[in-house]
Amino acid sequence: MSTIGYDSWAVDLAEVGPVYPFQGMEVAMVVIGVIFWVGWHIIQFQREKVHLEKARKLGDQEKIARVLERY
Repeated sequence: MSTIGYDSWAVDLAEVGPVYPFQGMEVAMVVIGVIFWVGWHIIQFQREKVHLEKARKLGDQEKIARVLERY
């Protein structure tokens, strides 16, 4: 199985051009990467929002208010 379109390496590589796998798929891979990156940030933002909301509700709210008022 060849991912670059060549069955034999017995050629002059200077004339071959790109020899990396999945050549021609660069744009699709960038689009998939950007979608993954933006999706990860959205998911992370939502998870952190839930976590921070839980942390905000922790503890005795009256005691926290008294301590903050002291300063």
